[in-house]
Amino acid sequence: MTRATQLRALSAVAAFGLLLSAAASSANAAAVVGQPAPSFSLTDQNGKTVQLADFAGKVVVLEWFNETCPFVKKQYVTGSMNTTAAKYAAKGVVWLAVNSTKSATVESNLAATKSWKMSRPVLDDHTGVIGKAYGATNTPNMFVIDAKGTLVYKGAIDSVDSADPDDISGATNYVAKALDDVLAGKAVAKSETTPYGCTVKYAG
Repeated sequence: MTRATQLRALSAVAAFGLLLSAAASSANAAAVVGQPAPSFSLTDQNGKTVQLADFAGKVVVLEWFNETCPFVKKQYVTGSMNTTAAKYAAKGVVWLAVNSTKSATVESNLAATKSWKMSRPVLDDHTGVIGKAYGATNTPNMFVIDAKGTLVYKGAIDSVDSADPDDISGATNYVAKALDDVLAGKAVAKSETTPYGCTVKYAG
C-alpha cells in the first residue's frame, strides 16, 4: 500500500469517526428552550395513538410521570397536579403525562390514572426515546410548549425539592407561572429551572 493510499484510508476512518460522534451527540441532545419541541407519537393508557402534531395551535404541557416515585405521589396525594392540570385545561391548555420508565406498560398507566383520578392521557414511552429527546431526567420533569410548537419552559414543577406533601403550600409553581405568561402573550419570565425528584428509569 502506497503512502498516499494509507493517508486516504486514515482520512476516511477519521471522517467516519466524526460522523459517528456527531450522530451520538445529536441522539443525546436535549430539547432546547426557544426551539421547536421534539415531535412524538405515543400510545395512551386507552390504547389510543397521541401525537404532538394533534395539538397544533394549542399550548401543551408535558409531565414526566412515574406513579411509584414519592415526589410524584406528593403531587397526587395533595391533588396539586390534578388541580393545576384542570385549571389550565379549562383555559384550553393540553396536559399530557409521559411515562418513560422501562417497566411501564399501557396497562400500568391505565391503573395509575384510575388510582390517581387522572382524566388526561398518560403516554407510554417505555423505550425512553421521547424522554431522551426532551432530556427528561426526573419525575416529575415538566415542559411547556407554546401554540407555535416552541418549547418555552423546562424544569421543575415547583420550587420546593421535597417529597413531603406539606411543603406544596409554600412552593412556587413554576409551570403555573409559565402558563400564565404564555396565555397572556408574554415571554416566560423563568424559562428554565433545575428539575428534582426520582431519576427516570430508562431502558439502558
